Amino acid sequence: MAETFASGDAQYLPIYGGGGTTDSNSPYALLLSLLRSHSPTSSELFSYLGLFVSVGTLLFLLGIAVTATAIGFIVFIPLIIISSPIWLPVFIVVGVFLSVAGFLVGTLALASWTYRYYRGMHPVGSNQMDYARSRIYDTASHVKDYAREYGGYFHGRAKDAAPGA
Repeated sequence: MAETFASGDAQYLPIYGGGGTTDSNSPYALLLSLLRSHSPTSSELFSYLGLFVSVGTLLFLLGIAVTATAIGFIVFIPLIIISSPIWLPVFIVVGVFLSVAGFLVGTLALASWTYRYYRGMHPVGSNQMDYARSRIYDTASHVKDYAREYGGYFHGRAKDAAPGA
């Protein structure tokens, strides 16, 4: 570090290729002040280091997983080809079973929620259901009032347009 004294104050300027000029308008001084203003803090540096290590580790594990998958396919392709007449029905049966089980669980959950809602047990989301019901009722009543208010006008206009009707 170079120590310079200007107007009685001690200043420590790093040696960054400049000629040691103390001129604040020199391009080196402006560049250094710009770099200092945009330099990250130590906590940001540690967070970048953690991000770098995490991303590197995940990329390494991804490479191992892709390599293991490729080797597994190479090794097991003959077994898969030989036993393929068995796999298609197995996949169909398992897929149908999982679909039926999923629909059954969904139906039971819906029935349970509906039962608890109508019994007044306030299941999760019932306040949103009540809010939606009140909004639908309010909208329907506004539409009905609007139709009553302006319905006579349109009927009267239709009679004027077709006096013989």
